[in-house]
Amino acid sequence: MSTPVNLDTIRRAPKVLLHDHLDGGLRPQTVIELAQRIGYHDLPYTTPTELGKWFVASADSGALERYLETFVHTVAVMQTREALVRVAAECAEDLADDGVVYAEVRYAPELFQEGGLSLDEVVQAVQDGFRDGERRAAEAGNRIRVGTLLCAMRQNARATEIARLAVRYRDTEVVGFDIAGPEAGYPPTRNLDAFEYLRQQNAHFTIHAGEAFGLPSIWEAIQHCGAERLGHGVRIVDDIAAPGDGGPELGRLASYIRDRRIPLEMCPSSNVQTGAAESIAAHPIGRLADLRFRVTLNTDNRLMSDCTMSSEFAELHEAFGYGWADLRWLTVNAMKSAFIGFDERLDVINNVLKPGYAQLVP
Repeated sequence: MSTPVNLDTIRRAPKVLLHDHLDGGLRPQTVIELAQRIGYHDLPYTTPTELGKWFVASADSGALERYLETFVHTVAVMQTREALVRVAAECAEDLADDGVVYAEVRYAPELFQEGGLSLDEVVQAVQDGFRDGERRAAEAGNRIRVGTLLCAMRQNARATEIARLAVRYRDTEVVGFDIAGPEAGYPPTRNLDAFEYLRQQNAHFTIHAGEAFGLPSIWEAIQHCGAERLGHGVRIVDDIAAPGDGGPELGRLASYIRDRRIPLEMCPSSNVQTGAAESIAAHPIGRLADLRFRVTLNTDNRLMSDCTMSSEFAELHEAFGYGWADLRWLTVNAMKSAFIGFDERLDVINNVLKPGYAQLVP
């Protein structure tokens, strides 16, 4: 008899996370303590409960630009080595406590230099924090491996510099590169030099595309820049005929993405907050999964969306009736799409994911 699917049992299932922002996942208490330590007085609330509620309410704006404004406070308190180590360590612990066994967590090093840290010092601090968090999680009986994606902010002009940084640290669990920030007005093609450099170096990269902007952003990310994965990619549904129009007619871009098995890093709760989807039940993830795109499930920003991987899975169970087979499929999709070696991915799939789900579905 299968274990019932609910939030508590989902937390026991091994999970894989590919799209999670370090500066979007702080504990409210940590934000407050770090702010007090550096004399930052601009927080709207100084109690964890009220501050956590404020982040979620402010992110529920229906616009990506307003959503991004909430990061002013988290970034402000992450300008020292001590803060970066602590935030990264707690991130690893929190994910592991939720049953995540492999995670790729991203951040933009250029945002954390206001206190005088060099780019290298920022990366070294975060990597040290992740290793500390992995060790503490293991001591608590929760094993996790965390890889890092370095982001360049698409509205700035430092993409090639950050791409070189990612390559320089790729032997220390920096597994890839990304561009983030507002899509409208800042197409991926602004950063072609960075992507060309990464391809020359045989380095991995994903691109935020198809979240707040439509098909042109996705097309550029794939065809001009060569993205291996799409951050969000939710607007690819615009290239698929609506139900009732004679069946699921896939346009050429949608067909290409499905045929090439290009992973979609989908973040339902975040997409509802930014207006990319009206609700979880209306989120394109359901249709794209039915059409067997390479769909993966992710958190995006756990603080702003008040979510975990387990709660995101529970939302899909409630909205679409997903059972263990569906949750396992999404999880294996993510592990297949990770930016680590093939043998390493296969080891996690065969020796962690499959046995873990077998315990839930005898």
